[in-house]
Amino acid sequence: MFLPYPVIEQLSPVQVEDWEQHFAGSHHERPRSIEEGIWRRTQDPANREQSGWSEDADGRRRIVHYRYQYGLDYTFPVPRLVLSDLYLYCSITAPEAEIEDYSKDIEGWLAQGRWRQKSDGWHRGDLRFAVSRHDEHPQDERADRVTPPGFRTLDVTFTSDGYEVSRTVRNLPWDVLAGGIRVKDQRGEPTIAEDLSGLLDYLPFQVEIGCGTSIEAGIPPLHFLHEVYRVTARRDNALTQSHAFTMSPAADTLVQEMLVDPKTKAPELVKMFSACFIADPTDAHHALKALHDSGHMVGPVITHNFDLLPARVGLDEVFVRRYDQKIPPVPLYDEAKALLVVGLHADRRSVQERARAKGMKVFYVDPEGLMENGTFKEYPIEGAQTGDVIVRQSATDALGRLCELLKVAY
Repeated sequence: MFLPYPVIEQLSPVQVEDWEQHFAGSHHERPRSIEEGIWRRTQDPANREQSGWSEDADGRRRIVHYRYQYGLDYTFPVPRLVLSDLYLYCSITAPEAEIEDYSKDIEGWLAQGRWRQKSDGWHRGDLRFAVSRHDEHPQDERADRVTPPGFRTLDVTFTSDGYEVSRTVRNLPWDVLAGGIRVKDQRGEPTIAEDLSGLLDYLPFQVEIGCGTSIEAGIPPLHFLHEVYRVTARRDNALTQSHAFTMSPAADTLVQEMLVDPKTKAPELVKMFSACFIADPTDAHHALKALHDSGHMVGPVITHNFDLLPARVGLDEVFVRRYDQKIPPVPLYDEAKALLVVGLHADRRSVQERARAKGMKVFYVDPEGLMENGTFKEYPIEGAQTGDVIVRQSATDALGRLCELLKVAY
């Protein structure tokens, strides 16, 4: 695999302008030319069904962290969107015998993929690969965590040649791990409403959006990444909630795919960013802009998405899917009487909790399910509480109807 790796071969002048205006530079609180993801899976009584936890088996752990840098490449007459640098890290803790077998498998995959060993690690094209084994992982020592007897940890790292990863970045997944597993909310008894007419009694409102608006724009749901990075046994676009975590080396094919044929794996790695970049704002985004311009919506869009679709219709954003801050600062305006949450499920529920504590009414727009392979599968909102209101519609339908009720053109 050679870098820069082409993500979109030819960009139009409009796309170049879109990149320069919204993705490039340092005008965001978080660089939008960087894509990053972290998963940490441990065995715990709370996730026994997915992790295989039992009183006799509770030491497995798997951590995946990726950080990709994108940019424009002008080597050819027409500018291209490219992956310019790559960092992919995977750490797995398992019984010693499994780690031994996995180490031997890696040796075979290195040979199969024709990697060359040099003084600073293994090389193939513009990629470097490093592997290390630990009786007690340095990060566990740092956090005063005890490695279960008979368990060992194996770390693997892929980086693009010359890409220097800071200590802060390397420590990030371990800092996230220290925060503990996410505990599911106990859902209350929210009211189910046909539309957002009830919101008219709580104007102006603020808005928080999740991946629902992005899915409507043609962007894959976030659980698509669970398949790319083998976070679960998920296949064929089935919801992750019903599938087991990848907790054993034998079930973890990510490293094998990267070692044997990284060029074949590369399109999967960049698909999410590519989809976000080429997506166009939907009628839902334009409706939010109209509601903001008419004064019914106040403040920036509180967003968990890195597609910048609200920004591309002229709305300010506050990005809250951040690993370096457990509860990112979110402005809740004194004049706002409600928080409208669009297409968001489990993550970053603290925003909704803070809104309730401030006395704001919480409304949700979400179908509470999605179509997968021609079948509608229920996906209930986890954090909805008694007193909240849920409208089971798409963002486009619900916000379009709200504009009609308020006589706002969009």
